[in-house]
Amino acid sequence: MTIPPDQLRLLPPGSYVLIDTRRPSDISYGSIPGAVPVPPEELPERAPSFAGKKLILFCANGSVSAELALSLRAQGHDAASLDGGFHAWLRGEIARQAEEDLSEQVECSLSKRFHKQIWSKFTKALKDYEFISPGDVIGVCVSGGKDSTLLAKLFQMLERFTEVPFEAKYIVMDPGYSPDNRLLIETNARSLGIPVNIFPSDIFENVYHIEKSPCYLCARMRRGHLYAYAKELGCNKIALGHHYDDVIETTLMGMLYGAQIQTMMPKLRSTNFPGMELIRPLYLVREDDIRRWRDYNGLHFLQCACRFTQESLASENEENLSKRLEIKRLIASLKKTNPDVEKHIFSSMENVCLDTVLAYKRRGRTVRFTQWYGKADEDIQDT
Repeated sequence: MTIPPDQLRLLPPGSYVLIDTRRPSDISYGSIPGAVPVPPEELPERAPSFAGKKLILFCANGSVSAELALSLRAQGHDAASLDGGFHAWLRGEIARQAEEDLSEQVECSLSKRFHKQIWSKFTKALKDYEFISPGDVIGVCVSGGKDSTLLAKLFQMLERFTEVPFEAKYIVMDPGYSPDNRLLIETNARSLGIPVNIFPSDIFENVYHIEKSPCYLCARMRRGHLYAYAKELGCNKIALGHHYDDVIETTLMGMLYGAQIQTMMPKLRSTNFPGMELIRPLYLVREDDIRRWRDYNGLHFLQCACRFTQESLASENEENLSKRLEIKRLIASLKKTNPDVEKHIFSSMENVCLDTVLAYKRRGRTVRFTQWYGKADEDIQDT
């Protein structure tokens, strides 16, 4: 027995319990309001506590929850599965939101409720790192996730308020999304009033069978395709949605897994596309604030449209989990005893003392402390 997502609104309040059977990592990216998270293995024990109410179970696409509901019915419970699962509900929710003027609501939240946490930090980064110059044509890259979508809305507002003349073009690359994921990205863009330019590529197909570092290869290929398409549109810069937490995680990843001290720079000049530059305007914005902005506005985004990531999560193969997730967990653990640990990691990249490091690299050359130790400043050459 299944229940279409749009019929949930027709059921009497209090007559049913909505049960989310997905993994906690999936639920953290969003769930149906009011749903109770219950892992599949705990259902037999938890089900009696919901006596007298219909149990409506859902998973990602409805297949797992359908089997769980069938098992519960065999045990005498009034159980059903949500047809199409969370993704079907999500599509319906986005379609409903499209009928409302979400764009105005979202921009209002950035101007008022999240002015200090997001808008002010966005404009501070623009000033501190000199991201925009008069006459720039910036390709704002929208992947369909919360970060890049927020970035697009901020640029839309900036175009109206700034005194620096520039033009933004909103770019979506389809590297091989499933039809459902492509539809969600298009629907979100339409609902939020973002005029996206969509172009295709076959990146997912090319990296799908790569066993070693497929995410790294995918990111490199995506970057190249974005540069090329942005240049075709007349852009001289592309803007990506990396935020503050990405910066500190990258810093730690370089130290722990790359044996090097380096960070994610706020802007970079392209070596393969002369005249093009990459900027990261969310550099000072915290991910938790982006999540709060998303939830406050009732917005929904897929966790990841990448085929590799989806299948590794579905198989629960811990070996396939990204190093970035490991770093997130490490930072969360450190934060329990040092609440300022994230700020300290970020600030450390602005407080590097070359007098106290064994060696450093400058323009491709390695300079060791033995080359300057005991010498006068005028005798030291590091360029």
